[in-house]
Amino acid sequence: MTDLNRGIMKFKGADSPVAIALFSTLLLGSIVLLILWALQSAYALN
Repeated sequence: MTDLNRGIMKFKGADSPVAIALFSTLLLGSIVLLILWALQSAYALN
């Protein structure tokens, strides 16, 4: 069992490259959206 198969990702195949790419894309996308939302709220870019 790898370290990626522990914690909140306790399912078979959690350490597969497809799952890692999917979850990292979702995580980074949500961070970018939060940063853009914060910039738009603070500086009224539109």
